[in-house]
Amino acid sequence: TTDPYDPNEPMFKKVLIANRGEIACRVIRTCKYMGIKTVAVHSDVDSRSVHVLEADEAYCIGPAPSSQSYLCIDAILDVVKRTGADAVHPGYGFLSENMDFAAKLTEAGAVFVGPNSKAIHAMGDKIESKKLANAAKVNCIPGFDGVVKTPDDCVKIAREIGYPVMIKASAGGGGKGMRIAWNDQEAVEGFRISTEEARSSFGDDRLLVEKFIAKPRHIEMQVVCDKHGNGIYLNERECSIQRRNQKVIEEAPSTFMDPDTRRAMGEQAVALAKAVGYDSAGTVEFLVDEHKKFYFLEMNTRLQVEHPITECITGIDLVHQMLRVAKGHQLRMTQADVPLRGWSFEARVYAEDPYKHFGLPSIGRLHRYIEPSRIPKVRCDSGVTEGSEISIYYDPMICKLVTYGESRDEARHTMLEALDAYVIRGVTHNIPLLRTIMTEDHFVSGDIHTGYLPQVFPQGFSGIPLTCTQTRHLVVLAAAIYVQDQLNACKFLDSGETLHSSWKVQVATKDQKVPVILESLDGGKYCAEVDGHALQVTLPADLSSPLLGVSVEGSKYTVQLPQRDFAGTMKLLFQGTLMDVTVLTQEAAEFLARMPEKPEADLSKVVGAPMPGLVKSVAVRVGDTVAENQEVCVVEAMKMQNSLVSMAMGKVKGVFVKPGQTVDEGQVLVELE
Repeated sequence: TTDPYDPNEPMFKKVLIANRGEIACRVIRTCKYMGIKTVAVHSDVDSRSVHVLEADEAYCIGPAPSSQSYLCIDAILDVVKRTGADAVHPGYGFLSENMDFAAKLTEAGAVFVGPNSKAIHAMGDKIESKKLANAAKVNCIPGFDGVVKTPDDCVKIAREIGYPVMIKASAGGGGKGMRIAWNDQEAVEGFRISTEEARSSFGDDRLLVEKFIAKPRHIEMQVVCDKHGNGIYLNERECSIQRRNQKVIEEAPSTFMDPDTRRAMGEQAVALAKAVGYDSAGTVEFLVDEHKKFYFLEMNTRLQVEHPITECITGIDLVHQMLRVAKGHQLRMTQADVPLRGWSFEARVYAEDPYKHFGLPSIGRLHRYIEPSRIPKVRCDSGVTEGSEISIYYDPMICKLVTYGESRDEARHTMLEALDAYVIRGVTHNIPLLRTIMTEDHFVSGDIHTGYLPQVFPQGFSGIPLTCTQTRHLVVLAAAIYVQDQLNACKFLDSGETLHSSWKVQVATKDQKVPVILESLDGGKYCAEVDGHALQVTLPADLSSPLLGVSVEGSKYTVQLPQRDFAGTMKLLFQGTLMDVTVLTQEAAEFLARMPEKPEADLSKVVGAPMPGLVKSVAVRVGDTVAENQEVCVVEAMKMQNSLVSMAMGKVKGVFVKPGQTVDEGQVLVELE
């Protein structure tokens, strides 16, 4: 680290963290390092959460919905008074950019660990911040500098600016309350959905409209300013890999930046921060076009989710600096002191199904959970542990998986190793998507932009595309696992029966059925023949371990076997993707080939819930005629609204839900005749 803690500096005695999950744990970690006592607050469903257990004190502030707990200012103020906390760190989200909260803390005699109320007001509102950025000579995107009040206003303004436009919540963040419109109809729909999401997430439904820049990069500058007029930037973060305007993978630095552009962007970011008297850690976000022209997007007046990658390449603890600045200390470093060393990636591991729109939320209990934190140069920022519950009430993030390397390629390979060694059972997760991105050619070369996911996966994500060699390796691994299970069972039963060493099996994956001849050797070694190729396979003796180190023809893999049975059906996590594989003996395969195939169910006449959530609206009634792709209802999960459409034209036969009703994944909502 280049940011050691000075025990002789006056510091807060007790800090309350007005947040939950991984960011609460992150703040607690630095507070412990600095010798500061910590207070956690929690909703009733979070009573056994990791942040509650790690804090010195913990208090319940309300029921599960965040509007009745983590957003309840009076409840948090009451805990501040009861505990004597002399400072409050808000983390990110929730009340982190709430001017009233910061002001009321000051009235209560506690310090808000963040910028002053004036700066929050100036920069937290996208409309006002854009006006201030223009005044501070910061490059800005063309748009409408005012509040859009009605759908008709939205259409009129969009036409004046010229499609495509971005409609977004003035008080927004985290990708919520944002929609792109390419025509009048999409402008009207985007206005409605953005308004509802903004009201639900932020209690503020004001919107603005600006020109949408096609294929931009999303690059942001980390700044830190103190209360004495000093300000520095800590280099950039590349945040272009996004889905639904929410970041998925970030890296620092950016492959696209050169020293001159970095300096110009950093100086503009600091100039903007100083113009509003900013006095904390904050982030100025820019859109960068293909010619390296950058435009101010917004300023986040809080600690960013992706701050760890900046800490990795600079050695500066941003929570430490926030606490120092909030206490009134000057920055100890100048711009010339800020290092840029190596490369860092952050992959956001979510409880999501990546095969549905690049990630729809999943809920459940983590009945098996092992982080890859033992791998060198890997950092896991999480707020869960084995047994933790992922609920519909909060963001579905499981962990921020961070890797570091002397070069981009080293950091990337470490990320691949970490993703393969991450054990998550009980919820669907997005590691298959993350790992596929990390090996995709455009990403490897650094050729990325905010439209990367739909460009690379135009039909949606359907799993990692295996090479012919990888497919052969998968097939022979499955065959070897099946044979080893048969051999182990024979030894366990001690029946005196000796199984033959040569096996003829058929391995069936989603796409193909492959015959394999396998010869069992000693010590978990096998010789396999598949498609005319002879392959050497090595397995560990214990296949019940959550992580299996295997090799095929010298290629080493870390695989997982979350599910398998003696009949040869198994789920094999290979190269980050869960593969459904069935291994049959030659006789069983021949018998199965004579059986009739089960027809697939016709789902075109039903609209089902793609994830657990809350029904916000139902747009049809029994007897209505609907067109293909017509919206029939909206389901909200984790504060994101999802418009569900009919798969075919038809007449509504049944409507089985109503607004306000909670639904499960797969539940039928509307049926057509």
